Amino acid sequence: MGCRIYLVRHGETLWNHALKYQGHADIALSERGVRQAEALARRLSSERFAAFYASDLSRALDTARIIARPHGGTVEVVSDLREINFGEWEGLTRDEIKNRFPEVSRQWWTAPYTTRLPGGESLCEVATRAVRALQQIAANHADEQVLVVSHGGTIRAAIGSLLRMDLNQYWRLRQDNAALNVLELFEEGKAILMLFNDCAHLRDI
Repeated sequence: MGCRIYLVRHGETLWNHALKYQGHADIALSERGVRQAEALARRLSSERFAAFYASDLSRALDTARIIARPHGGTVEVVSDLREINFGEWEGLTRDEIKNRFPEVSRQWWTAPYTTRLPGGESLCEVATRAVRALQQIAANHADEQVLVVSHGGTIRAAIGSLLRMDLNQYWRLRQDNAALNVLELFEEGKAILMLFNDCAHLRDI
């Protein structure tokens, strides 16, 4: 087998709850987000992981640390796993964005792959860095199992890219807070998606 990656979206934050775009803003987990991470930690407590990785943003790093705790593991930070840089959109809701940035928002929701956000990045740039990070992790852990915590947009961009999707349609891939995805990555760049947006551990949260 290749490297099996348990790819997790971070737990909920207050900005998630308020439907605000976070991007590179370093927003902490909410109390509910901590409970979500703890629920996933319980679910994965019997798995064996060779390593733990996370974005350097606290909501992802803290989620990873909670999951790593039962294993006595430490978390390695990988900045390429960060969320999309939404630039001037960070802290705004979708309606606020549509009102303040009507033309760019239309372009983004039609062709995010090539649309650069004001003060931010394009989806192409996100997918490139995220896939690069996952492939490097996979190369370091051939025939092993690892846990990686990242962000909704980044995960959708990476999975869509690895599966050769049209990334202008990446929004069709739902990714809930604290959702579990499982990917198997191989040396030749091939990927198999084994599990996607699984939230069974959150039923009582």
